[in-house]
Amino acid sequence: MGARCSKFSLCWFHSHLKPSVLESSDLENGDRKESSWPSFTEYSFDQLKAATGGFSPDNIVSEHGLKAPNIVYKGQLDAGRSIAVKRFNRLAWPDNRQFLEEARSVGSLRSERLANLIGCCCEGDERLLVAEFMPNETLAKHLFHWENQPMKWAMRLRVAFYLAQALDYCSSKGRALYHDLNAYRVLFDQDANPRLSSFGLMKNSRDGKSYSTNLAFTPPEYLRTGRVTAESVVYSFGTMLLDLLSGKHIPPSHALDLIRGKNFLMLMDSALEGHFSNDDGTELVRLASRCLQYEARERPNAKSLVTALMSLQKETEVPSHVLMGIQRETQSPAQPLSLTPFGEACLRMDLTAIHEILDKIGYKDDEGIANELSFQMWTNQMQETLNSKKHGDTAFRAKDFGTAIDCYSQFIDCGTMVSPTVYARRCLSYLMSEMAQEALGDAMQALVVSPEWPTALYLQAACLFILGMENEAQESLKDATSLETKRTKH
Repeated sequence: MGARCSKFSLCWFHSHLKPSVLESSDLENGDRKESSWPSFTEYSFDQLKAATGGFSPDNIVSEHGLKAPNIVYKGQLDAGRSIAVKRFNRLAWPDNRQFLEEARSVGSLRSERLANLIGCCCEGDERLLVAEFMPNETLAKHLFHWENQPMKWAMRLRVAFYLAQALDYCSSKGRALYHDLNAYRVLFDQDANPRLSSFGLMKNSRDGKSYSTNLAFTPPEYLRTGRVTAESVVYSFGTMLLDLLSGKHIPPSHALDLIRGKNFLMLMDSALEGHFSNDDGTELVRLASRCLQYEARERPNAKSLVTALMSLQKETEVPSHVLMGIQRETQSPAQPLSLTPFGEACLRMDLTAIHEILDKIGYKDDEGIANELSFQMWTNQMQETLNSKKHGDTAFRAKDFGTAIDCYSQFIDCGTMVSPTVYARRCLSYLMSEMAQEALGDAMQALVVSPEWPTALYLQAACLFILGMENEAQESLKDATSLETKRTKH
């Protein structure tokens, strides 16, 4: 199998589709994250100064602005990558060795649920952290200070689920303590997926005992001991569930009074009226109240939060940027692609045109099936297999896509012959039946069978476009065009 196949392997398919229903165990291998960031890097102060325009006030992105003791800047490295740079005040980390050890430890984590820490700088009195830049602002912005539309119920449930997955991942890597978990620590990436800031995994005070300065939201045990525990983080998660329910930052004590009064609807965001089920609301309130138990040992752990929230997920096939109403920035190819009619149809997601072209070209590029058909049909099983394909072709031509899927599946499941064209036709039949994930699986399988077949890559692009994965679709389209050009020259 060529490099092109491995890039979009079936393993990639399983790890990327329906991310909202991934279990936390699927995230434990941080290396699976699709990221071109190098391993943790120690940058020079001059590099980060240049990247942030000399730490220009115009590049400040932290919510508290210039008065914050630890300011976050947006920056750009020479390679054109956007970064977030957190510059600590000079007293935060007097021990440079301790700072480097802590940064390297947090920097070893890699997860799609984190805004990953990718580097640091420790020169003289300077202490800086470098993380992936998240372009779509904070949960606080979208939840409390929205302008165009309130956050949808399905997206609020997704935020809770992804956040629980992030905490579970960190816990599995021995980093269960998170400092000052709140709506400003949840950021949205280029796909509008929520991620937990890795900065909160770093101790950001001399003794590592930092927490929210607002005592109304502080766990009871923190007031007694002044220390953060894994259970304290779960308490903070409970306050964020209340945020998601209400669209406001309600002190836990006040919220618990409302819950005990069996009047949880008073907690719900009025902007959600008519857009959520009472059962979901009741379950989320129940989960929040468990997280906010006075006794730390009675609170659930991160893994059980993931399990509880998984069953509440809604609209799991809708990309986050669609739920959020955020226009994704797609990277245009450096040069306009000169597309064939089939490529154009896939770019437009014109399924009718794709059907006409697939029906017209038939099996002429399908060496596998052609070679098999050259043999004498010498067994009943072979005859039955070919009949399944024939019935599938008839249904495909008649646009009876449900029957086509059934017949092609019988042909494929028999395993006597392998045909990339059958996978391609079943792929389109799935698309016509609004089963885009299954369609993408078939496009990839066609590519596995026939790595140099542009049709398979074109279909893969169409599936990715329909699934809202524009960047990956454009890349697939570019690869298909390159293959097509190469074949034409020969």
